[in-house]
Amino acid sequence: MILYLHGFRSSPTSMKARVVGERMAALGLAGQVISPQLPASPKLAIELALAAVKDVPAEELSIVGSSLGGYYATWLAERLGCKAVLLNPAIVPRVNLDQHVGVTTQYHSDEPFEFKREYIDELRALEVAQISKPERYFLIAATGDEVLDYRDMLAHYAGARQHLIQGSDHAISEFPQYVDEVLAFCGVEARA
Repeated sequence: MILYLHGFRSSPTSMKARVVGERMAALGLAGQVISPQLPASPKLAIELALAAVKDVPAEELSIVGSSLGGYYATWLAERLGCKAVLLNPAIVPRVNLDQHVGVTTQYHSDEPFEFKREYIDELRALEVAQISKPERYFLIAATGDEVLDYRDMLAHYAGARQHLIQGSDHAISEFPQYVDEVLAFCGVEARA
């Protein structure tokens, strides 16, 4: 089972979420991927993610998280003992997201999105100072990420499997090139 967690102000209709879902469907495994719409509240996002996988054994679960979803995926992987793939993950989002307190819209719709000041404390409660089992993690980071610093990602996931993309962007626009590598790490055999 794969749990895909999108980033800040994003949705299950983001490019990477769709690529993962479409590839799983092409492999006949559409029912083995969950990609929920995460609420703005980090606490509620974690509760939703935990509820979505409550009956899935850790050895059968992999979490793929992009940006803020990667931050959540790290906390969940530490708590649940499962694998996690991090796509340009946020490392200290409470610092980056402080400037986003207020009401805006989601990236893929006109739906209102409110990020409240108290969510910064909720983010702080989910910090993982150091991953405990690097072998459970696979980091894909881009040097061209215009939002987050890839060097912070490399340091935070030291010892984990790492794929550093020269250039690219925060969205990892060429993600379809990497989806089979991501799924293979999750234990999904990509058939031609």
